[in-house]
Amino acid sequence: MSVYKKLQKARVLLNESSIKKSGKNKFAGYEYFELGDFIPTINAIFDKVGLCGVVSFNEQATLTVFDTDGDGQIVFATPIVYAENAKGQAIQSLGSTHTYLRRYLWLMAMEIVENDSVDSLPQQDKPKPAIEVKSVSPVVPVVPTENFDALASMMIEFGATCEDLKELSSFWSHNKSEIDAMKKVNPELFKELQTKFAEYKAKFKE
Repeated sequence: MSVYKKLQKARVLLNESSIKKSGKNKFAGYEYFELGDFIPTINAIFDKVGLCGVVSFNEQATLTVFDTDGDGQIVFATPIVYAENAKGQAIQSLGSTHTYLRRYLWLMAMEIVENDSVDSLPQQDKPKPAIEVKSVSPVVPVVPTENFDALASMMIEFGATCEDLKELSSFWSHNKSEIDAMKKVNPELFKELQTKFAEYKAKFKE
């Protein structure tokens, strides 16, 4: 079983578990997952399916999910933004930063759904943009081509393991935003991916 298949299995098992949110934002009135709410369950699931997650901090914060039965791995990354704590010690701010980044990396990797903490704030409490944006033209972020290469490889590998058309279609829909970005930035790679998935679909319709 590929590392992507194992991670998808782990996500399903986590969705079927009974993890509950213990974090509470009294000002905005919503609950959220803390690390302790899901890490023990994820560790148990990873041990069961043969995965191991390792967090590291360099130029970016990364969570690497390793296949403990082979050489496969998946890397999740996010820019480092330091937590502000005017009243605390520097080491406390560093600890808060590590905790927040670990939490967000795991939420990303395991597709854990949470409330949007910005949208849930009252209008007057929402953070103001640091720079006023004068242009109203839509801006398409430029994602490095190698990221799309990795995405395409992952999708082709995982798509080949799908057992029916429903699973294949669900997998495509789940990654649609990234696929749409690929279509804009690297249309040739998108066409290759689209052709490959058309072959997979044809196989199930035979």
